[in-house]
Amino acid sequence: MIRIEPWKRWLIWLTVAIGVVLALPNVFYGRVEQANDARLLMEREGVATPALEGDAALWPDFLPSGLVNLGLDLRGGAHLLAEVRLEDVYETRLDGLWPELRDLLREARAEVGPIRRIDEGGDALRIRIAEEAGMARAVAIARSLARPVASLTGGAARDIEVTGAGDVLTITLSEAERQAVDEQTMRQTVEIIRRRVDEVGTREPTIQRQGERRVLIQVPGLGSAEELRQLIGTTAQLTFHPVLRRTTDTDVRPGPRELFLPSADPRQEGFFYLLEATPVVTGEQLTNAQPAFDQNGEPAVSFQFNPAGARIFGDYTLENIGQLFAIVLDEEVVSAPEIISHIPGGSGIITGRFTVEETTNLAVLLRAGALPAELDFVEERTVGPELGQDSIDAGRIATVVAFAFVLVFMALAYGLFGLFANVALILNIALLFGLLSLVGATLTLPGIAGIVLTVGMAVDANVLVFERIREELKTAKGPARAIELGYEKALSAIVDANVTTFITAVILFAMGSGPVRGFAITLGFGIVTSVFTAIYVTRLLIVTWFERRRPRTIEV
Repeated sequence: MIRIEPWKRWLIWLTVAIGVVLALPNVFYGRVEQANDARLLMEREGVATPALEGDAALWPDFLPSGLVNLGLDLRGGAHLLAEVRLEDVYETRLDGLWPELRDLLREARAEVGPIRRIDEGGDALRIRIAEEAGMARAVAIARSLARPVASLTGGAARDIEVTGAGDVLTITLSEAERQAVDEQTMRQTVEIIRRRVDEVGTREPTIQRQGERRVLIQVPGLGSAEELRQLIGTTAQLTFHPVLRRTTDTDVRPGPRELFLPSADPRQEGFFYLLEATPVVTGEQLTNAQPAFDQNGEPAVSFQFNPAGARIFGDYTLENIGQLFAIVLDEEVVSAPEIISHIPGGSGIITGRFTVEETTNLAVLLRAGALPAELDFVEERTVGPELGQDSIDAGRIATVVAFAFVLVFMALAYGLFGLFANVALILNIALLFGLLSLVGATLTLPGIAGIVLTVGMAVDANVLVFERIREELKTAKGPARAIELGYEKALSAIVDANVTTFITAVILFAMGSGPVRGFAITLGFGIVTSVFTAIYVTRLLIVTWFERRRPRTIEV
């Protein structure tokens, strides 16, 4: 006797109801999206204007508001391919080695004589020593600064290579260190770009590494590639430098290891600062930055260093009380306060003629971090929404045609049972969109192909069951037993077929990227919802009908 326990029936219909409610916002996509944007803006800015409140009221806040995000090929947006200047990182790494090496060589002045740095930057640090006889000592000192490579594959390799020829000491990064630096730089670049894009609230960007030194950035819904380039290119490079001199003379010629930068403070218009080029600490050592107010109630930005940065910052302030200390942001001196006392906590404040909005934006950029190297944009495209609309229309037509053919075929082939399968198919699509909305998935053109494929595959389980029921009607005792045996004996084939397809979807998701993953997600979710509706929903509809009608015979 076919029977489904009451608690199972309630659970099935509850699952269907939840899926339909989760999918509902996609029916009113524009209104829900506008309401979500308004609520996000009010939360971020902490203000609620009548216009924003009106937009937020377009969709009730007690209803789910999750949407299936549209990818770049559907929504339009910006596409950039950026190449990272890894050579800049090599130069920065060697520049950071110079102050410590300089101090050690000066301590050995009796053996190596006076020293002078002779390189112009680049991938090698070159120092001329006065006493060639002391080259062996200079090489030994430089090699004492070598450290093991911070890499799982580095083995016993050291991070620098030191050679001495004549009176020139040369330090370069080892090949193992370059590989480690490349990997770390690329990971850091991808993460910083992601954080910058996420900070402005864009929907489901695609940010991934391509090749050895390139990063692909795709942001749906953004106005243009130029807008995205400006967003990514905003460096917010924060550094802290010793001040050598403050002047109004614009003809100062800085030395090879010096910087000559203007003041960004309007109150010091016309002032310039001569700084040591090597920073004491950098924005990479910041752990937090927040909008704040200084002692005069003016907008400012407070910051906090990590333990390593706090130690360096504290030691420097202890040894240089009474000296000026420049805070440089994007090659402008935003502030150059005098070090009045030791600052051991690793925290400070950036002051200037900022507005509240400027301090908020600056804090965002500082929290996102500075890019470790400059980017060269080798490809940029703006995908117009009309192209995305064409893709949506084509995908919609394909889905509707596939859907219609499947519905007609099932109705003609299996009669009333085919109609039950069609109801389950409609609920299957609703559950699929509800699941995609719940996880915030991004729908691309290949994703639409996955949905179309799901429509075709969704009735496969029902076809197996119905054909099995037809066979059992020839031998079973009554329609009830035929229906029961049909589901029991078709179950193993249904599970085998869908498990293998689901494994394929998992492999596509794990090994693929971008559009391939979009296809894998919709295919995988479609398999889950298809099996649920075929095994449970369709069976519940058939059992409910059979219990009410009690037919002596059935036609399948």
